[in-house]
Amino acid sequence: METKDYLSYIVHEIHTTIVATVDDEGLPVTAAIDMMDSDENSLYFLTAKGKGFFDRLVRRGFLALTAIKGETTMSSVAVSVRGNVRELGYERIPELFRKNPYMHEIYPTEESMRALTVFQIYKGIGEWFDLSKKPIERASFTFGGAEKKHDGYFITDACIGCASCAEVCPQKCIITDDIPYVIEQDHCLHCGNCMAACPVGAVERR
Repeated sequence: METKDYLSYIVHEIHTTIVATVDDEGLPVTAAIDMMDSDENSLYFLTAKGKGFFDRLVRRGFLALTAIKGETTMSSVAVSVRGNVRELGYERIPELFRKNPYMHEIYPTEESMRALTVFQIYKGIGEWFDLSKKPIERASFTFGGAEKKHDGYFITDACIGCASCAEVCPQKCIITDDIPYVIEQDHCLHCGNCMAACPVGAVERR
């Protein structure tokens, strides 16, 4: 999928997300926030200007969120995003209410809607994690010009081909056709078993 597909999935397939911000003491605060709309490089949501959540967004300009869909752990898809936010104001409120008509039950009059303001997540990195597939599927994405970081476990040229790592990999995602072995990043759990099992320290965590 492309970045716009991941963002659209958050809005249309999951919608309600758990968002984390940081308070004045540097401690995390979570809230359930609906993602109201998306485009190729952004997510949009709204909040009331009188809430502490609004204050934290304005002061920090950053948030992290996780959205999960699935009835059980093994049927679930999770999408996580962390990135920069900015306030857009009231202008898009009527449009977001048209796309999310249930909001009229919470803020039924135009006067009450004036308490709201729109925020845009305009730059960030994200991760897709699908436990419903075998092996599991993971992917990373960026938007708004954020730099993509390649994290996880990697096998270096110090590999001796002993297969100790492959034997302990829960997802069987280590390719042993050639030396050095290769970890399939799209299926890796990041559990670290391979690094712990390698007798020559050929596995690195980046």
